[in-house]
Amino acid sequence: MKSDLYAKYTIYIVDDNPAVRDAIRFLVKQVGLTPKIFSSAQEFLDYFTIEMRGCLVLDIRMPGMSGLDLQEQLILLGAHIPIIIITGHGDVPITVRAMKSGAFEFLQKPFNDQVMLDTIQAALSQYDAIWEEDDKRNDASKSLKVLTKREREVLELLKNGKSNKLIARELSLSVRTIEGYRANITDKLGAKSLGVLIDMVIKSE
Repeated sequence: MKSDLYAKYTIYIVDDNPAVRDAIRFLVKQVGLTPKIFSSAQEFLDYFTIEMRGCLVLDIRMPGMSGLDLQEQLILLGAHIPIIIITGHGDVPITVRAMKSGAFEFLQKPFNDQVMLDTIQAALSQYDAIWEEDDKRNDASKSLKVLTKREREVLELLKNGKSNKLIARELSLSVRTIEGYRANITDKLGAKSLGVLIDMVIKSE
């Protein structure tokens, strides 16, 4: 088990059956994971934020909003969270639809404890890299917000491969002024090179 990976993330358990919720909660706590339980899809949706990191273990058939409905809502919200579907024997068509919509995996009840833990670990390992890129993009976007409108304009032209001379001509400014803007951009963003600056712009997009 990757305890360092587990320490960063939460396992969200959504099931209307308290016995199933408690069983999964107990299971994941045993290996050092942090569980959080919800008795309905709507309860989880009300709690959800786009910044949440972890794995969603989701019963597909529940009163009110179904697991499939919740999955579709999360897709609309742009959620980056792996979903492990837990399903009964009679839910095969619904499960196929959930998998086609991007569910990470599905496990039939009653599921094997070790298979559940292995699936959660696989999901966290795969999405860890996705979340890292999300964080880099968010950090880059926040950093670029400190730039003035003109500085962002100059940076965009630099990203497009234009020289100081060409940028000066395009913006009807002197080359020295462009050099000043470029120095300000580098200083504000703490970038050591033009390559780093361009990388920040690309990540923010």
